[in-house]
Amino acid sequence: MRHIPLAERLRPRTLDEFVGQDHLLGRNKILQGLLARGTLPSIILWGPPGCGKTTLARILARLVDANFVSFSAVLSGVGELRAIIQEAKEMLKANGPRTVLFVDEIHRFNKAQQDAFLPHVESGLITLIGATTENPSFEIISPLLSRCQVLTLNPLDKKALLQLVDRALADKERGLGRLEITIDQDARDVLVQRADGDARTLLNYLELASELAVSGRPEGRGAVITLDLVEEAVQQKALRYDKDGEEHYNLISAFHKSLRGSDPDAALYWLARMLSSGEDPHYLARRMVRFASEDIGNADPQALAVALNALSAFDFLGKPEGELALAQAALYLATAPKSNAVYKAMGHAQADVKKFGTLPVPLHIRNAPTRLMKELGYGRGYKYVHDHPEAVVEQEYMPSELRTRIYYNPTTRGYERTIKDRLDKWRKILAQRRGLRQKKGPSG
Repeated sequence: MRHIPLAERLRPRTLDEFVGQDHLLGRNKILQGLLARGTLPSIILWGPPGCGKTTLARILARLVDANFVSFSAVLSGVGELRAIIQEAKEMLKANGPRTVLFVDEIHRFNKAQQDAFLPHVESGLITLIGATTENPSFEIISPLLSRCQVLTLNPLDKKALLQLVDRALADKERGLGRLEITIDQDARDVLVQRADGDARTLLNYLELASELAVSGRPEGRGAVITLDLVEEAVQQKALRYDKDGEEHYNLISAFHKSLRGSDPDAALYWLARMLSSGEDPHYLARRMVRFASEDIGNADPQALAVALNALSAFDFLGKPEGELALAQAALYLATAPKSNAVYKAMGHAQADVKKFGTLPVPLHIRNAPTRLMKELGYGRGYKYVHDHPEAVVEQEYMPSELRTRIYYNPTTRGYERTIKDRLDKWRKILAQRRGLRQKKGPSG
């Protein structure tokens, strides 16, 4: 059995052994519901390499007591399909099990070849399970697609991959357990990172690293897989990076300060460094969204939209294409005018909220939807700004205790200069009106 690759030896045989894809296999999810009823429709499994498409197809066929036939779009043709169909008919006549036909890389079949499946899927002679790494909307003909349920499989997350590492090292029958191998935490993390959601790649790397580890031990047992051995196995030097430790905070600090210091080249370097080290792109995008408000604010209001659009673009494109949107946003933020006036204003306002508690809303700016509220003075004396020149009116909007507070002090950088000029103009108008009123006196 040792000549069989570790990834094949450890291929799950039951749903209990299967890891990941909880959105399909979890409680009250689609596949659990179908299996509970003992039914299995024709399905298309769409997902990246190493996420479990072939394994899941085999397990599903076994659970409904079907005859599982595997068929490769790369190695097989219509002639082989005819033989499979004939065998399925004969089994049905003999009251044998139904046939589940698994077609790997079904997107490689052309339109005419895909048409050959249609009548047999429609009649129920075969249950088709197609596996593809390509978008079925573009690669599978519409008539066949309409007769299949498309299930999307995701790359395996860190938790699932770590589970596979632990299982491989512990399993004495099919895994590496008989060798009593252990693995360093750093090596474990890098192994998972380099696998990039692919279980087959993970186990291939682990198998090679284990062979390197035991090669220097005459007894062949008790070896330790170190970071150096993992790097040798994957043929790539791991960048030193601990997503939960000091290096994480050092790098994100360097990125943030490069953005704040308007150095686009440094910002791009630190961004690329973290992405290459396996940092979560969503974390980086969230930091840029925060930065857009904290360090740019209204000096360039468009910065926040750029950061949010980068996050959306990454989710739309995924890796690696979506990383370019993050780079574009970082360069925009680094070269935008800077202001922390919004950040400071919010801090001052929050300090007053903490200091003064729940101050009452002034009566004249309260809403008065009921007669009682009107009788109590809600909304009385409110001045509608559009009835006044320049849409500016002398009116208090703050609680009396905070009447003189000014939290927001815009800078003269970028668009905030326009905001500052506008506020200065309004304040000048109000000051002039107050001056005229004071000259006229109470009777004026």
